[in-house]
Amino acid sequence: MDEHIYPNEATFRRQIAEGDRWRPTAIVEELKTTARAEGLWNLFLPDSEHGAGLTNLEYAPLCEIMGRSPVFAPEVFNCSAPDTGNMEVLVRYGTLDQKRRWLEPLLAGDMRSCFAMTEPDVASSDATNIRSRIVRDEGEYVLTGRKWYVSGAGDPRCKVAIFMGKSNPDSPRHRQQSMILVPMDAPGITVTRMLPVFGFDDAPHGHAEIVFDKVRVPASNLLLGEGRGFEIAQGRLGPGRVHHCMRLIGQAEVALEKMCRRATQRVAFGRPVADQGVTRERIAEARIMIDAARFLVLNAAWKMDTVGNKIAKKEIAMIKVLAPNVACQVIDWAMQVHGGGGVCQDFGLSSAYAQARTLRFADGPDEVHRNAVAKMELGEQTSIAEALASRKRA
Repeated sequence: MDEHIYPNEATFRRQIAEGDRWRPTAIVEELKTTARAEGLWNLFLPDSEHGAGLTNLEYAPLCEIMGRSPVFAPEVFNCSAPDTGNMEVLVRYGTLDQKRRWLEPLLAGDMRSCFAMTEPDVASSDATNIRSRIVRDEGEYVLTGRKWYVSGAGDPRCKVAIFMGKSNPDSPRHRQQSMILVPMDAPGITVTRMLPVFGFDDAPHGHAEIVFDKVRVPASNLLLGEGRGFEIAQGRLGPGRVHHCMRLIGQAEVALEKMCRRATQRVAFGRPVADQGVTRERIAEARIMIDAARFLVLNAAWKMDTVGNKIAKKEIAMIKVLAPNVACQVIDWAMQVHGGGGVCQDFGLSSAYAQARTLRFADGPDEVHRNAVAKMELGEQTSIAEALASRKRA
């Protein structure tokens, strides 16, 4: 990071600004070659022969370090979303042919991918609302629907999408959806616009609105089986949430460093901003909050490694709420110390805030995860109370 990433952040931004914003930058491709030669490649994928052999707990701190340069660093190490989640899906649920066609080039960093789930017309936090259709027609499936915020679709190297749609509308609610692999050059796919996030277009990655108009793909592109899309979605989210949370902690650490530096350099009302009581209180609170969030995320990662994602689901939901909220607050305090500089891009805080705020509903909004935590906690406490009452009766 010190030798290759931080010194080239300005180069990355300049290459995007000076050229075609939607063309991959030369500096990323150059550094990918260096990272791969040094064995810093595909560091995720626990319990898989395709990864670096790291557990979730071992990978988490590396994710935090990459999160210090979130737009630039993860791709250099072939550890960027949504490719990581899509590769995990293919490793767990893909057929041999699907792995040969899509997983191998993704692992090699030769192409990118996207995940088409969210829809503009329904509350997609409830995946059972999905309206897009996947209809069997002999040896093919026909896909129809409109998706948006399809992250990564702006990159010309994006060659495949994982599309979630309703294939079995008469089945039980959580068995109606399927996932299928869709080549991005298939007839009927139209990228209608690239969507900004708080005004940032995130080129060359981007977030697209895409119309799928009677797109035909071979039946062999279906993942796992009809009606198993919800199951795949749940399996995909556990590790990805740890990755997002640790990257956010990296961003929060950077924001705290900038806040401290700015506070010691600026003088207001006759003394450094760092001598103001409110600033010191915020610096202290930021340190406490960041460390607390980190330990909670590491605990979730450890639990995933030791007892599995299903049993660790409460811890995964908890970090999904805590980490982006902590990052939002710390970045907000850093922006306040920077004054007008905090809302421009000279210090990188406004884009960091936009990313942190967005992740409060990406992969499920805070409300959904808080509700899930509360239901699990109520169930656990009720079981404890019933067990105690049973002992007393005995």
